Amino acid sequence: MQLKFEDRREAGAYLAEQLGAYADDPNVLVLALPRGGVPVGYEVARKLRAPLDVFTVRKLGVPGHEEYAMGAIASGGVRVLNDYAIEQLNISQEEIEAVIADEMEELERRERLYRDGRPAPDIEGRTVLLVDDGMATGSSMAAAIKALRLHNPGKVVVAVPTASRRTSEEFEPFVDDIVCAITPEPFMAVGVWYERFEQTTDDEVRALLREAQSFGRAPERKAGHEDQRA
Repeated sequence: MQLKFEDRREAGAYLAEQLGAYADDPNVLVLALPRGGVPVGYEVARKLRAPLDVFTVRKLGVPGHEEYAMGAIASGGVRVLNDYAIEQLNISQEEIEAVIADEMEELERRERLYRDGRPAPDIEGRTVLLVDDGMATGSSMAAAIKALRLHNPGKVVVAVPTASRRTSEEFEPFVDDIVCAITPEPFMAVGVWYERFEQTTDDEVRALLREAQSFGRAPERKAGHEDQRA
């Protein structure tokens, strides 16, 4: 029987045990994908005694079938579009741009709300642990990695409590390390591997980020942007 996590906080604590090599390293920065990745990242940062911040990503849902991803956008203006899905579903450029505009507005809202006036962290040369609550297709994580590379990190480590084995393996060539606590088969969906998988709220994200300020501070990050298809 596969392990199920009680909730995201427990998943983060479990994941942190597998990230022990990164503990007490002043060069390590934990960046969580909001919203669900923040409770996971909070526990990882707390146990590793590393600073925590957010790296915002928004899925681009297929018009009329928003649960299906045709790509994602991330902090820094990065776009990752699934050309195959777009062609198969005959999605027009106008439809794509409309979805991007809506999601960019939400991404910017979250950036302002979650950072609450704090400067963005300096990523250049640092070991970045990119944390989410799990990966199904991996489109959001792919966008995050592409955006993160714009800031010249020293090392990029993807860290998630659960993912499909295939998705996890697909990321290996693009990051310095990938740590996934469990890779159950059949995978089905991220939420299947949690006893409690309620939506994380904006207020919860802000509260956790405030509490995490005692874990360490990260200086200002440099801006950048990119438009890329994968």
